[in-house]
Amino acid sequence: MYRETLIRAAHAGAAILKENFNTSFIIKNKEGINNLVTEIDHACEKAIIQIIQKAFPEHKILSEECGLIEHDGNYQWIIDPIDGTVNFAHSIPICCVSIALEKDGEIIMGAVYNPLIEEFFFAEKNKGAYLNDQKIHVSNNDDITKSCLATGFPYKYLDQKNNPLDVFNALIRKGIPVRRLGSAAIDLCYVACGRFDGFYEHSLQPWDTAAGFLMVKEANGQVTNLTGEPYNPYQHGLVSSNGRIHTQLLKYICQ
Repeated sequence: MYRETLIRAAHAGAAILKENFNTSFIIKNKEGINNLVTEIDHACEKAIIQIIQKAFPEHKILSEECGLIEHDGNYQWIIDPIDGTVNFAHSIPICCVSIALEKDGEIIMGAVYNPLIEEFFFAEKNKGAYLNDQKIHVSNNDDITKSCLATGFPYKYLDQKNNPLDVFNALIRKGIPVRRLGSAAIDLCYVACGRFDGFYEHSLQPWDTAAGFLMVKEANGQVTNLTGEPYNPYQHGLVSSNGRIHTQLLKYICQ
């Protein structure tokens, strides 16, 4: 029943996203510059939460816009109603619904759905990762200089060694292509299905990565924090890859 609820919730949110794409709607700014939220984010979130709460009223929910809905159970749903809101607000079709299910602190199931190009990614712990019902796996490339990578930049830049711009500069000076799509959930799914060889970002939230993190793991990839230690979605910095280039990528981030 968890799987069915997850799929129904993802489709419900995605239907609202798709229906309102490239239309007029209210856009507001949260804390920071260009940290947008739209009325469609809230509508997607409401539809998703209603489905989950109807099926599992005792479960906790952590969602980007409404925050934490606390309960005593050991299950928690982690929701990003629209990952890539800036893209959505500018009619760029790189955005998605991202939902993960966590049990006792471990992500056990996740879905990432971009209805604008009809790509539905799904993963379940120990059962693999799928794109539109076809099993996926990470790339086989073992040379970072032949890789295609993705990254994102935080809205607030930290004045620290190896900040996002320093790492980006080091990689592109080696001729390594680094893309910025604007949706961490999609970036992680693209690593999982072999389109990207790796993805890293310095500042992320649980709803950005919970589902995509499992997608990469179940596709035989690797995910760590920025120093190469085990990752969980409550850490801010993430490095994901096909595993074969992971150590090479970490050298650029940890130099």
